[in-house]
Amino acid sequence: MSRPVVDHTHAPDLKTWVEGANGHADFPVQNLPLGVFSPRGGDARIGVAIGDFILDVRAAFGAGLLPGQSAEALEARTLNTYMGLPASQRRALRHALSALLTEDANAAKVQPLLHPAADCTMHLPAQIGDYTDFYVGIHHAMNVGALFRPENPLLPNYKHVPIGYHGRASSIRVSGTPVVRPNGQTKAPTAEAPSFGPTKRLDYELEIGVWIGAGNELGQPIRIEDALNHVAGFCLLNDWSARDFQAWEYQPLGPFLAKNFMSTISPWVITIEAMAPFFVAQKARPQGDPQPLPYIWDEADQAGGALSVDLKVSITSEAMRKDGVAAMQLSEGPATNMYWTVAQIVTHHASNGCNLNPGDLLGSGTISAPERSGFGSLMEITRGGAEPVEIPGGVRTFAEDGDQIALSARATADGYVSIGFGPCEAIIKPALPLA
Repeated sequence: MSRPVVDHTHAPDLKTWVEGANGHADFPVQNLPLGVFSPRGGDARIGVAIGDFILDVRAAFGAGLLPGQSAEALEARTLNTYMGLPASQRRALRHALSALLTEDANAAKVQPLLHPAADCTMHLPAQIGDYTDFYVGIHHAMNVGALFRPENPLLPNYKHVPIGYHGRASSIRVSGTPVVRPNGQTKAPTAEAPSFGPTKRLDYELEIGVWIGAGNELGQPIRIEDALNHVAGFCLLNDWSARDFQAWEYQPLGPFLAKNFMSTISPWVITIEAMAPFFVAQKARPQGDPQPLPYIWDEADQAGGALSVDLKVSITSEAMRKDGVAAMQLSEGPATNMYWTVAQIVTHHASNGCNLNPGDLLGSGTISAPERSGFGSLMEITRGGAEPVEIPGGVRTFAEDGDQIALSARATADGYVSIGFGPCEAIIKPALPLA
């Protein structure tokens, strides 16, 4: 299995000369995530997060500080070209950036190229050609399935095939972009006909996003042993859902307007190279579960293809923010609750010859823990609205206008510096009336 390798850039004693970055909650020098930003008064360009600053990678390359790197990749306004580079070239860039930010001799040359992150605007890191959402969180599948099929929550295919559907790439937005409550059709169980209007059951979904790197030609599948060579990095993903729309529309073709109005992602690509220390063994399948078919089974992937990432969701209402009340945590749980690995979903996606391209985005699907404290959606936490959750100053069954939902993630491993994924948050705005 082609997992990334741990090297000197992950050393726990590695320090940077950038003020405040050592021990930073998300972006110590062991992370070095890439994104697309605009400094104040400037245009979009590639940058790397270091502590509370962003290093202008385009400017560093132009100043001759990154010799031998790809001009096409580093002078671009998106990360698509970078994502499509061979892993060896991406690793070489990481090594060069690490040296710039850790060797004191570079400080005088690099310091002028740092911008306070608070003064910058973040953009989508890549032009997303395609977006596919999977359903690999087995506890979420069990919890939601039990609401509708108590005797048989999982459908027969779940443990044989990674379930997924193609979503709308054009409505993916970067953290901080408000989400407008969508309008759509719903039908109450007792109603004779459907009605149209704002969703009453707006929900979040806690997911990890997988950025595709090098693609494959149409008709050419990807072997599971090679799957991680086609991954460039990771992000957080909130796949907003209108549960009442979904209940009415999803048969027979699956989610549509319930999902495509917007998804929120964190702006930084946590590179697969940065994640090298945080790949761990996949959880053993429960006794009696079927053996996956050979094309999506690899012993090395099972031994080290899962992600050691802690995931959290919090909420603040408009009133809480006005009164200065801290955000309330709704859930926390590990990404190891994914039933299928990243390599398995990439392999399955391309197994029929589907061509993946640099900058395509895959969603894990909602990741939930077995217990309520780790449920990854309000649908689960409130049991479909039957058991409201208390928040400071009120209760929630589903998200309300003015609520801010924030996702966070931290990769951890014994003996290594933990790294964060950065913000993934959005405030809900009221629905817009149709003229």
